[in-house]
Amino acid sequence: MNRKKFIKSLSLIPFIFTAMNLNKLNKIADSYKSSEKLPVLFVGHGSPMNAIEENEFVTGWRDIGKTIPKPNAILCISAHWETRGTFVTAMEKPKTIHDFGGFPAELYEVQYPAPGDPELAKETKTIVKITQVGLDDKWGLDHGCWSVVKHLYPAADIPVIQLSLNYFQSPQYHYDLGRELSLLRKKGILIIGSGNIVHNLSLVAWDKMEEPGFGYDWAIEANEKVKKFILSNDHKSLIDYKKQGRALSLAVPTADHFLPLLYSLALKEENEKIEIFNDKAVAGSLTMTSIKIG
Repeated sequence: MNRKKFIKSLSLIPFIFTAMNLNKLNKIADSYKSSEKLPVLFVGHGSPMNAIEENEFVTGWRDIGKTIPKPNAILCISAHWETRGTFVTAMEKPKTIHDFGGFPAELYEVQYPAPGDPELAKETKTIVKITQVGLDDKWGLDHGCWSVVKHLYPAADIPVIQLSLNYFQSPQYHYDLGRELSLLRKKGILIIGSGNIVHNLSLVAWDKMEEPGFGYDWAIEANEKVKKFILSNDHKSLIDYKKQGRALSLAVPTADHFLPLLYSLALKEENEKIEIFNDKAVAGSLTMTSIKIG
């Protein structure tokens, strides 16, 4: 090659790399074509034992799953993945994380071998503008995710990724981040927030574990107040949950199990219906109340 041709070929390199990057971005954007907009769930996941028990809450999850078209993939925001910064799982094969202690050996043997979806993780990273989203290859699926999803889709044949909770950020930040995920609903992605509206483990009534529906007065009051805000579309009061009185303060001593609710509500569009299910207290200071949006 003569010198003139060589110099000309060098001038083409930036355009070649630009084309490659555009192709890569297009591949990410097209990873899931537009399809029927899927509902959104917030699930009160409760005890890890729900993964292996047969009870009314498990039945509720299965029943609601039957009303949802089979998704292309699942994005879960679980109470049990708190991080400094925001991350999304991006591995091909996420591990099943047994992030709990003191339970029967049978529970630790459960595996949920759903595939991951690195391309969906990259797309999630791309559409979120409020913050930089990191791609994680170490986490996997924690029990806030798999203990529920295994009942919705027992064949483990739907890709699942998780989005972490940045515990340094405000409720408003998490709500605003949730709104940015709306495009995924239109690509056949089922978004699930997994936590509990009332979740105070320090006040659990261990002697009432077998008494169905038992809740302390403050727990029932908090749960009813949150449902009222949900059904009236008063998301501002839920974002400002710390200002809603003593019952809510006891119900939400830490934000981890409440924030996934804000992600789900942030995705609600005007005039979408809300269905409440599994609306029952457990052991005094927990509620399993769950919602389906759309």
